[in-house]
Amino acid sequence: MMTAKTIYLVRHAEPAGIDSQGFYLGQSDPPLSPAGVKQAGRLAETFKGKPIRAVYCSDLARALETASIIARVLRCRPVKVKAFREINLGDWEGLSTAEVQERYPGEYEKRGADFVCYRPPGGESFADLHRRVIPAFFRVVEESAGDLVIVAHAGVNRVILCELLGLELSKLFSIEQTYARVDVIRKDVRGYTVGGYEN
Repeated sequence: MMTAKTIYLVRHAEPAGIDSQGFYLGQSDPPLSPAGVKQAGRLAETFKGKPIRAVYCSDLARALETASIIARVLRCRPVKVKAFREINLGDWEGLSTAEVQERYPGEYEKRGADFVCYRPPGGESFADLHRRVIPAFFRVVEESAGDLVIVAHAGVNRVILCELLGLELSKLFSIEQTYARVDVIRKDVRGYTVGGYEN
């Protein structure tokens, strides 16, 4: 008989180099900021005493650092899953919105009109991200022997939640994903239930 389990879907803590202007981070690989390290420490404390058997994470530094801080409290090691990397933004990586509009005339507007299927030059669409992430999500849930933590990114977590909530990908930006947010997912014989979040 299948055992019920809880999946804690975590967005990584705050990375270094974030400013008020905003830029396309994607698979760029900054570490956590000093504030992010503290944020991850506070987050880890919320997992203390819970019967969590495994921690999985993206292999990008901001997710791996967050997962490592959580795993230390749980006395385990994080398992890196490359498929949980954030969306690849190709040539737009590291650019501000203004720089994208200047260097790629009309492309920013094209993405806005169809962000589900639009690919920046050399990058992925959200439809591509969904195809990459969802099989990996179901695989790690099945292979875990009990409750688990997955530490990933805003785009990754949003496509997982869209899948489980039965939402079209066009609705993904309606799903909040602040730094260090935890969405609680439960799996039992009836399927998956998204049961709110913890911070």
